[in-house]
Amino acid sequence: MPTLSLSWSTTLSPALFIQEKKQISYQSAMGKVKVAILVAMCIISLLFNVEAIPSPSSSSLETEIEAKLKLLNKPPVKTIKSEDGDIIDCVDIYKQPAFDHPALKNHTIKMMADDSSTKDGSKSETVIFQRWQKSGSCPKGTIPIRRILKEDLLRASSLHRFGQKPPEGTNFNFSNPNANNEFIPQNRSSAYLVELGYNYIGAQADINVYNPKVDLPDDFTTAQIWLKNDNNPNFESVESGWMRDSYRSTGCFDLTCPGFIQTGQVALGAAIAPVSSRFGPQYEINIGIFLEPNLGNWYVKVRNNVPVGYFPGEILGSLRHSAIIVEWGGQVSSTNIKQHETPHTGTQMGSGGPASGRYGNACYMRNVRIMDYSLIIKYPEHPSTMAEEPYCYSSLNQADYGKEPIFYFGGPGRSPPYCP
Repeated sequence: MPTLSLSWSTTLSPALFIQEKKQISYQSAMGKVKVAILVAMCIISLLFNVEAIPSPSSSSLETEIEAKLKLLNKPPVKTIKSEDGDIIDCVDIYKQPAFDHPALKNHTIKMMADDSSTKDGSKSETVIFQRWQKSGSCPKGTIPIRRILKEDLLRASSLHRFGQKPPEGTNFNFSNPNANNEFIPQNRSSAYLVELGYNYIGAQADINVYNPKVDLPDDFTTAQIWLKNDNNPNFESVESGWMRDSYRSTGCFDLTCPGFIQTGQVALGAAIAPVSSRFGPQYEINIGIFLEPNLGNWYVKVRNNVPVGYFPGEILGSLRHSAIIVEWGGQVSSTNIKQHETPHTGTQMGSGGPASGRYGNACYMRNVRIMDYSLIIKYPEHPSTMAEEPYCYSSLNQADYGKEPIFYFGGPGRSPPYCP
């Protein structure tokens, strides 16, 4: 993972993942790769006078690792060994890492209601499940948390930044901040469907689940939903979907960063199966994010109404009232993106196939929905498609203008001569 070299910092609360684990083929034979459902809250803020933090000496590294593990892993009430090797700790819900956040010291958990108003009547067949649940369940009053192991920390490219996404570079014009600038991360490439122009308090979709190839140790690739309060360098967003990385980039993709409050029996970071294959069976998972306006909490659910947890309003700014941009699609993070030099990263987005391949070939999202203050879940009527590197990763809305979107996205990354 690259160190922070710009005057921008990404501060994130945890991200939820459901992951398919396989052995990866890097020369150093690093552990396991992951396909995961992510839930992330991102606040981008301007920082000045960022000082480099020296790397720890080898003599102190072991001590720092042990201290980090003690901080990350809370004392369990019960422990479950998953068939795929994960260890799931059942932790008292009020002793979860979220409460390490200083703004949440006196927070009282607000459970998500099983409210049928968050459904639109459509039926999405999902057979995705978490593997650890074959081996047991957590008792009432506890939540399942995947245990972080020493080898997890050693695989991370930076112990100091374990639990954080890599910082996002930008093409923002610092010399003229009043110019018509748009925040476009320079180490991320996205292909997405976007709806804007109103105040949104919810979004959901059935997201096709794949196991794309990750090319470089610090790369990751996602398929997700974003709700944003703006698109400038000081934006906030809450995000949910699935994610695949080399496990070296780590990032706030589970409970390693305090902030996200878990309430449901879904273990962040634990493996799921099955995943789709090109020209083979297709699997999907329903993801939704909804605001409770009175409290300012954004609740995350899976499989139409299974609660996962929420981003508390105490750690949000204007996003605690509504979002003004909703995006559905994919994103690849790599240092070999949007650079003049080649080669481009070979990390895939979605299925690894272009959006033009459509069903069974390209990754898709269906039952795409938004909710505004009318409290009615409906499909976006006037969305636009965007692809920042269309020859590497593409996007396609199969539906006619004004009709319910059927959205395809993705691509192989490096594919000469179009994406050299």
